Amino acid sequence: MTGADPAGPATATDDDAAELVAQLRALAGADPTEVRQVVAEVLAALDRAAGGALREHLPETIRVDAGLEAPSRI
Repeated sequence: MTGADPAGPATATDDDAAELVAQLRALAGADPTEVRQVVAEVLAALDRAAGGALREHLPETIRVDAGLEAPSRI
């Protein structure tokens, strides 16, 4: 069969990223604590979708904020 391959899954573009950044900045202006919570929830959801693989790439403070691990004891 000839012809163009069917389009694959939608991919994020620079425009998508810019829009997300703009939305986060708008939220940050309103309440930085709320933005931190939203970002933590998004990271936790992304980590679940990635089967837990995302957390190993995040700094400890972010993992703790996102509820992905308990704080280390020093």
